[in-house]
Amino acid sequence: MKYALLFCFLAPVFAADGPRLFYSKSFPGSSPAYAEITLDKAGAAEYREAPGEDNPITFRLKDTETEEVFGLADKLGHFDHALEAPVKVAFMGAKTFRWENGSEKGEVKFNYSQDPSAQALLDWFERMTESAQRNIELERAVKYDHLGIVKALLDLQAAQDKKRLVGMEQFLPMLDRVIKNESFMHTARERASEIADAIRAGKP
Repeated sequence: MKYALLFCFLAPVFAADGPRLFYSKSFPGSSPAYAEITLDKAGAAEYREAPGEDNPITFRLKDTETEEVFGLADKLGHFDHALEAPVKVAFMGAKTFRWENGSEKGEVKFNYSQDPSAQALLDWFERMTESAQRNIELERAVKYDHLGIVKALLDLQAAQDKKRLVGMEQFLPMLDRVIKNESFMHTARERASEIADAIRAGKP
């Protein structure tokens, strides 16, 4: 990924043992055309836009968020049965849920599911995906498009207001970079400070 973020102090270290969840969505023609997320029981997440990508975006979910995500996987029997709805709907991307816990594995693929737990789990992974994409957009603006920083911050704040973001601490390094750099517009620095303060205060 061209704009991958590598923050060592945020980089999750996946446990050698214990369950992991994997999610991927392939939707040619969309942006991105492919996305995948791996999440372990400690809340460490990795986001990639290509299989096997070397430099994933990393972030961490709160304990309560991680418990909810894994609880949904439990309700779905660790993906031991089909989730595809028996109705005709438009193609919305080929999705995969996978459970891994040592030799225990379960996987299911679907386009659209009517199962409430599957829909809730999909929404969690979509929020993780959107969070990583907002981070990519912010980093790109900070590094290469100073005039686009305000838009990136507005997009981030809009997603934050709609409660579409998780792993909020992942945004702090770029936000602090904007705040401390006087070459950025005052409007951008002020908005970045507002968002960073809300994250550090634990506000939604």
